[in-house]
Amino acid sequence: MTTLGFVCVQNAGRSQMATAFAERERDERGLDWDIVTGGTLPADHVHEEVVDSMRELGIDLSDRTPREVSDEELESCDVVATMGCSTLSLDTDVDVRDWDLTDPDGKSPEEVAEIRDEIEGRVTALFDEVQHGGQ
Repeated sequence: MTTLGFVCVQNAGRSQMATAFAERERDERGLDWDIVTGGTLPADHVHEEVVDSMRELGIDLSDRTPREVSDEELESCDVVATMGCSTLSLDTDVDVRDWDLTDPDGKSPEEVAEIRDEIEGRVTALFDEVQHGGQ
């Protein structure tokens, strides 16, 4: 079973978008993969500008709640993508990648859409790599 993780500090913006895109990719490709998401210091709710931006693509994040992610969950992953704000130090063979993305919190709708579109592209590329690259 392939497991992908998407992590940021608050689990309220970038990692929520990445998770939603990963779930869509998984379903569209008919893959039986697990998707893990969380934050090191989760917020109370997903950022409203993120919910609005994803709604433009027909993806509803309004019912999602940021959650804390454990080291055990992350160590079960094949690949963990951090969003440019985490300092993970896993002592395993997990492939940790820092995507170094701008935090969408408080940004304009246009800026959030730009971040969202970059995340969508990175998620698609990650799926292509892992699915066809023999991860």
